[in-house]
Amino acid sequence: MRALYIGRFQPYHLGHHAVLKEMASEADEVIICIGSAQRSHELDNPFTAGERYMMISKSLRDEGIFNFYIVPVLDVNWNAVWVSHVESLIPPVDVVFTNNPLIERLFEEQGYKVRAPPLFNRKEYSGSEIRRRISNDESWEILVPQAVVDVMTEINGLKRMKALERSDAE
Repeated sequence: MRALYIGRFQPYHLGHHAVLKEMASEADEVIICIGSAQRSHELDNPFTAGERYMMISKSLRDEGIFNFYIVPVLDVNWNAVWVSHVESLIPPVDVVFTNNPLIERLFEEQGYKVRAPPLFNRKEYSGSEIRRRISNDESWEILVPQAVVDVMTEINGLKRMKALERSDAE
């Protein structure tokens, strides 16, 4: 079975990680699409697709997981063609895992089997919560795999996020 998982991963966190570990144990191959791949250097989307790729791949490899492919996907801002856009970038898949109602509907309308992965501590394991904690100088490292902390250090991600918070009026 080949499975698909789509997310923005801004940043990749332990909730994503738990879902992907479970998927990787069930599926022969897991296709991970990095959504909104063109977005970066914004408060809600601070990391580039390449940086998110590093966060995901290093985290999974640290767990001994290798049956995955990562594909960046640019936004097309046209829901009627979005699934065909994704299909043009990935090999055929048997099942799509998502908790996003729009993604679920779009793939089901195209005949895909869609499953909702379990949510793991969604209140804390969310990109917006991690970004909020970073902005407020609160502990965030406990919410992400160690590989994400390492990537954030390598790319100087905290400094970037602090700079994104400043306005030109300051």
